[in-house]
Amino acid sequence: MIDDLFSRVLGLVAPPPARKTSAKKSAEPIEMRSIALASGDVDYRLVRRRGRRGIALKIDGTGLCVSTSLTASITEVERIIVQHAGWVEKKLGEWSQRRITPQHWQTGQSIPFMGERLTLMLDIGPLPGRGAAQVNRVGGHLFVASRDGSDAAIEKAVVTWLKREALPHFAQRAFHYARLHNLTPPRVFLSTANTRWGSCNSRREVRFSWRLIKARPALIDYVVCHELAHLRHMNHSAAFWAEVERMCPDYVALKAELDRSDHLFRAF
Repeated sequence: MIDDLFSRVLGLVAPPPARKTSAKKSAEPIEMRSIALASGDVDYRLVRRRGRRGIALKIDGTGLCVSTSLTASITEVERIIVQHAGWVEKKLGEWSQRRITPQHWQTGQSIPFMGERLTLMLDIGPLPGRGAAQVNRVGGHLFVASRDGSDAAIEKAVVTWLKREALPHFAQRAFHYARLHNLTPPRVFLSTANTRWGSCNSRREVRFSWRLIKARPALIDYVVCHELAHLRHMNHSAAFWAEVERMCPDYVALKAELDRSDHLFRAF
């Protein structure tokens, strides 16, 4: 019976239906600005959001982003930045150390996969049939046979393989934790997000960035539990975090580890 239920979850793993977009919906206003702090000039993105209350600061690999309402003044925005200047400079300094090492696509290079490093082995030359690239894992090696040895072709083949491995793994973990915690298993999809690992909406659709498959299994499970907790609490309230802790008791340490090392998973 459980196998049948899981099969149904996998059956729901499919490209989401096309959504109708309203022609009246406009993009959020984004403005690039700069402010002088003790360490020097700091560039930031100012994003104005309809219905937003207050001013929120976020720092990631793209720099400082400030989210605020459509009517907040620049004076108030920059007062908040200056008020939190120590935190801003500290976080920007930390991110400057998180330099993403470009991925190279030659034999002998390593590919991150579920906390391991697979050694890339290329076989460039004629292929039978239509000549589509073939990717196979054998132990700690990832063999790629392709008629096109360009970086773009090898990257495409490897990413396609990673996505193919990621989707059933994420679906299985979501199924496992949903059944364990008396939740109806959600529909599971992949996303191409590069700044967030997962998302959940009111239609009980959970999306995971395919890049998450590079992380070790415990980190993947934390993200799965985080998104499943949103099925009960569509916010980040105290009740939500209590639900995350119930599903994943070590979530604090795992979240911190993911925050420290997430740049390692974004090289491609």
